[in-house]
Amino acid sequence: MEYYDNLERRNPQERETALFSALPNHIRFVKNNAPGWANLLSEIDPVAIISRETLATLPIIRKSELTARQTKNPPFGGLSSAEYGELSWVFCSPGPIFEPGKKGGDFWRMGRALHAAGFRKGDLVHNTFAYHLTPAGHMMEAGAHACGCTVIPAGIGNTEQQVEVISKVRPTKYVGTPSFLRILLEKARSMDLDVSSITHGAVGGEALPPSLRKYFQQRDIQVLQSYGTADIGLIAYESSAIDGMIVDEDIILEIVRPGTGTPVPEGEVGEIVVTSLNPEYPLIRFATGDLSTLLPGLSPCGRTNSRIKGWMGRADQTTKVKGMFIHPKQIAQVVERHVEISRARLVVDNQDHVDLMTLHCEVPQPSEDLKSEIAKSLQAICKIKGEVILEQLESLQNDGKVIDDVRTYA
Repeated sequence: MEYYDNLERRNPQERETALFSALPNHIRFVKNNAPGWANLLSEIDPVAIISRETLATLPIIRKSELTARQTKNPPFGGLSSAEYGELSWVFCSPGPIFEPGKKGGDFWRMGRALHAAGFRKGDLVHNTFAYHLTPAGHMMEAGAHACGCTVIPAGIGNTEQQVEVISKVRPTKYVGTPSFLRILLEKARSMDLDVSSITHGAVGGEALPPSLRKYFQQRDIQVLQSYGTADIGLIAYESSAIDGMIVDEDIILEIVRPGTGTPVPEGEVGEIVVTSLNPEYPLIRFATGDLSTLLPGLSPCGRTNSRIKGWMGRADQTTKVKGMFIHPKQIAQVVERHVEISRARLVVDNQDHVDLMTLHCEVPQPSEDLKSEIAKSLQAICKIKGEVILEQLESLQNDGKVIDDVRTYA
């Protein structure tokens, strides 16, 4: 079956009607069951929110606000309607930001993206997203199970062992970042092990540049990407047409002018804002901080939902490295740990399709011991290794930029 279900080929107006018919009751539910939403939407009459125009009158809640809200009202800032006994997990993403998770069914709705990427009942899936604290591994596993697949919970790291498992167990599908798939393929070549059983990949967490997609095609691996967040789940996904990313059926997506809640005209780049109808974690007008634009027309694959161009950068200085968000606040925490640092700037680059981050620190007296200690703090706080370069005082640009993402893709 080419399509996950009949929802993917609905008349666009039928889809719009269904979503906005469900929205008033959803808003009423969250006001009655989640104290954070009761406060945010106290002046809102749910019955009046019946269109994109009326939805645009509601306040924006930004991903960057979640840490402060959750600190005041742990663990979810009053934005979840579920009690602990109704949930299966509480995850912790960098920030820290806490997210709920639930077994049974496709809680994050990733099955639709995996089906579009060629995942079918009976497939064996090698899942390399992290299972520790962050939800990515569980998100993709739930989607694979929804497609009828069996999963190898590989997680991250242990590259040689992962290659050995692939060569012996022969999974046909890969899930993870595109850069790690390339690392596995190169490691298999150096170990003289056969991993050619993998024919399809569902990737995310970082950019998939055309050159890397071509690299996989030359090795007979069809790789499609999806876009989602730990808070929302699936937002959009590629189909075999590889012509933009199709919006998921169970969300309402808006593109707004960064820093505002005002929708932009079609074709204009803006910030992705999502309304989720998930009753356990009902995020309404959730500003992701990611930039994109709506594409005109429908996908050649036959799916009729709106399409976005894909991830086009960040609306703020927060960035994503190897699938993990890095926030300016985290860099500030590194600086706070070391009184020697007067100013710091994290530069994020990409070399040979691998993300790299380097923390430049102004210090009065550079030393290898200090450099090593700062590197340990960077890894502990950001959960990713990075290089540290100690600079002379007043050598960094005084432009207020804490994170400088200089990555380019070709």
